[in-house]
Amino acid sequence: MRPFILDALYRSLNILPGIGPRSEKHFERLTGGGKILDLLWHVPIELIDRSYSPNIGNAEAGRVATLKVKVKSHTPSPRRSIPYRVTVSDDTGRMTLVFFNPHKSWIEKTLPVGKVVKVSGKLESYQGNLQMVHPDYIADGNKTDEILPAEPVYPLTHGVTNKAVTKAMAAAMEMAPDLPEWLDNSMLKKYGWDSWLSSLKKLHAPQNGEDLEPVSPQRTRLAYDEFLANQLTLALARRQQREKHGRAFNVVGPYRQKLESALPFQLTNSQEDVLSEIDQDMRASAKMMRLIQGDVGSGKTVVAALALMNAVDSGTQGAFMAPTEILARQHFETLEPLFQVMGLDILLLTGRMSAKEKKEAYQKISSGSAKIIIGTHALFQEKVIFDDLGLAVIDEQHRFGVHQRITLSEKGKGTDVLVMTATPIPRTLALTAYGDMDVSRIMEKPPGRKPVDTRLIPQEKAHDMIAGLKRQIDKGARVYWVCPLVEESEKLDLTAAEERYQILQSFFGERVGLIHGRMRGEDKDRVMSDFSEGRLDVLVATTVIEVGVNVPEATVMVIEEAHRFGLAQLHQLRGRVGRGGDKSYCFLMYKTPVTSTAKERLSIMRDTEDGFLIAEKDMELRGSGDILGTKQSGLPEFKIARLEDHGNFLAIARDDAKLILEKDTNLTSQRGKELRTLLYLFEADQAINYLKSG
Repeated sequence: MRPFILDALYRSLNILPGIGPRSEKHFERLTGGGKILDLLWHVPIELIDRSYSPNIGNAEAGRVATLKVKVKSHTPSPRRSIPYRVTVSDDTGRMTLVFFNPHKSWIEKTLPVGKVVKVSGKLESYQGNLQMVHPDYIADGNKTDEILPAEPVYPLTHGVTNKAVTKAMAAAMEMAPDLPEWLDNSMLKKYGWDSWLSSLKKLHAPQNGEDLEPVSPQRTRLAYDEFLANQLTLALARRQQREKHGRAFNVVGPYRQKLESALPFQLTNSQEDVLSEIDQDMRASAKMMRLIQGDVGSGKTVVAALALMNAVDSGTQGAFMAPTEILARQHFETLEPLFQVMGLDILLLTGRMSAKEKKEAYQKISSGSAKIIIGTHALFQEKVIFDDLGLAVIDEQHRFGVHQRITLSEKGKGTDVLVMTATPIPRTLALTAYGDMDVSRIMEKPPGRKPVDTRLIPQEKAHDMIAGLKRQIDKGARVYWVCPLVEESEKLDLTAAEERYQILQSFFGERVGLIHGRMRGEDKDRVMSDFSEGRLDVLVATTVIEVGVNVPEATVMVIEEAHRFGLAQLHQLRGRVGRGGDKSYCFLMYKTPVTSTAKERLSIMRDTEDGFLIAEKDMELRGSGDILGTKQSGLPEFKIARLEDHGNFLAIARDDAKLILEKDTNLTSQRGKELRTLLYLFEADQAINYLKSG
């Protein structure tokens, strides 16, 4: 059960002052939840200095000031277009408070003649007189704490003002409990950190610019707490998987040897290394949970196919799951001839097969006659019952979180799991997303792969480039043309793609195809196969070009408005070309002027093809939240921590979590109980479930 001490933080936002039925929805949208806890994680980004507190006589126009004044007189506006003026004074002079579109009754009630008030806002000079238009704050002149000398400014959304957030936050902070300490004393001393509550208070009451920095001691302390909760969750998930009995497989048996000798090429050293790590895992009786990271075209599929042979050699089945129908079919077409030569029954299962085809497939899978099953996520529906699933391979699934991976592995008894991704992920991000797994990297590309010649082209030279493309197409080249990413709007993306499609059709006629996210699956497949089989020369696409689709004849990639894309996405798109033996080109078109960050991104793409270097740079430039182009559900979204600022603490948190669980397996010691509070604080419910089941 959740510790009683946290109950107040789980109460609804609507109990806070100023949050009513209407504004509650806006607050929920702003903070990503409806609890007081969600509000407390909402971090200020700026500061308004209200400490300048002069007399009227020596006040400077142009500055934000807080003044104590007495209300002298009102000059109501005769009509709405004329402002309402209130004259106020102190011992040194007079000034005017100005209100446009005034609510007369509110002004009279708030500023009665003779009342001493404190007002805060920007001072202006108008016709030689001092005035303040719409004061930000009007408070009782005898109360000292109603206007903060330093006011935090929060990110806002429609329907929520900074004043409303500040007011609600002050009340929320009153309810925040002083929690028992879960960090080591030595660590607090080493980094000069305060307690959890003190850090939270300082976070919401910044006194200067340094307090707002992500690397301030209070923010770093809270970020470390979040990392520790994340790493404990992953360590518990990993332990739970390890403890579930796996099985020892027969590695490098007859089928594996047959497949190795049938390959028309030599494996790279990097592939050999990763394969030996997989063999070592599969030979052991503990369950394998391994991630293979390898750049586009580094040969992950072959490694997976050889690992699947270990399962078959041990009398079990192997499943290979791809994220899309087209990719599943492509893997099937690549592997079927190889496996058939060896007399292995390989089967394809996708969501778009007819009911009759599916029924036959289910029967072959459950009887065990199908040894290798390739498919989309249809593989893991309840209707699919494996006779004995030994190994599950999941391709390109950075979209899956820890929980889904575990669910997949439970399709068999002690099933080993191999996850592959061509999206290079920075080391720190891999720790948070795949900390429950062992990670292997395929660092080199197969011999014979030529680098892609990457060039930067200003948009105004588009017509010259099209003429150049015509020459390339006449020589047999095929061209991908990717249209700009328009502010997360599929509708606008589509409009841009359709316009470009029509322009290119006027040059190349019917040999141009169009593919986008709103097309039906079978229509997408048809256009894609027309392109891969050479019935189309140019494929215009929004960013939905299927990850991993292999068209060796495609040698030109044009990316329009490339400055709008993140590095990881540009790298993925460029990886669609250069897959055959011919020289390939990638043209990054940009509109001038471009920002310095966009310029840096484009230069990095021109200068390197190293996906891992690109991924690290992408995180430096854009931050971790957006690293995979769009937010993917498999990646944790941190509330306080930012990998680009606090990433160096992640490895420390991982080691700390490992040490904690070695000493206190089920977190039952005094510190263990405090760490359980930490897990509830960051809503790591999955970790709590692992503890309960453990």
